[in-house]
Amino acid sequence: MGMHAPGFISLKKFYKATHYASMCQAEGGRIIRANVPNSNVGTTFSCSAVMPKTDSGPDKKAAKRMDALVNRLFIEPALGMGYPVDGWKKLKNIYKYVEPGDEEKLKFDFDFIGIQNYTRIMTYFTLIPIVWANRVKPKKLAGPEDITDMGWEVYPEGIYDVLKQFSAYKGVDKIIVTENGAAFPDEVVDGRVHDEKRTKFYQNYLANVLKAIKEGVNIQGYFCWTLMDNFEWAEGYMPRFGLVHVDFETQKRTMKDSGLWFKEFLK
Repeated sequence: MGMHAPGFISLKKFYKATHYASMCQAEGGRIIRANVPNSNVGTTFSCSAVMPKTDSGPDKKAAKRMDALVNRLFIEPALGMGYPVDGWKKLKNIYKYVEPGDEEKLKFDFDFIGIQNYTRIMTYFTLIPIVWANRVKPKKLAGPEDITDMGWEVYPEGIYDVLKQFSAYKGVDKIIVTENGAAFPDEVVDGRVHDEKRTKFYQNYLANVLKAIKEGVNIQGYFCWTLMDNFEWAEGYMPRFGLVHVDFETQKRTMKDSGLWFKEFLK
């Protein structure tokens, strides 16, 4: 989609880049394991629960395509399952770039799988032949409680759905939540940042992580995104995800209320 560097918009480049990134992921694991005794090697994926807008066949088919693209595309080759062509038929074009021996190179037995989760994706049928065009914009959903500064719906149940989905794979034994958080407009007022929405976000998402643990999902860790306000990939300094507010002009740090809550929670 050209959202991130190097800014190319090309299905052909997408297929080729996906295949080589997948092989690099596995090869990187092999290199680390060969060189670092007792290493704990994992990889991580940005995932979202995908749901159809209605129970209609076309909407369900759109959700299946989106799930293949967002959640299945990189994990399944690593597990020796190949690319999820059954979910999105156009993925068969990746095999134009698969050379003899590549399918073995895609496989690696990771010690853990990382999950990054922020929101869900609702899909619907459209004649536009681009999977990403099937998304329902959060503002058009029926009353999402909050929409973050990234334009993402706050949907705590989504992290539970994703954790259950990935734990169901044979070969995924341990999961670490490597990213979870929310960007909201934060201001320092009298030396404090009252970010109630972020605190509530963490409370509700952590409750769903706990629910997954109680149902047997082997979750070995949880990381906030993020400790401090930072430079985001394509959005720069605009969205603030931190538990700590950063004045980018002076570099002054101020612990937000969410950070103070987390401090007490971790005790």
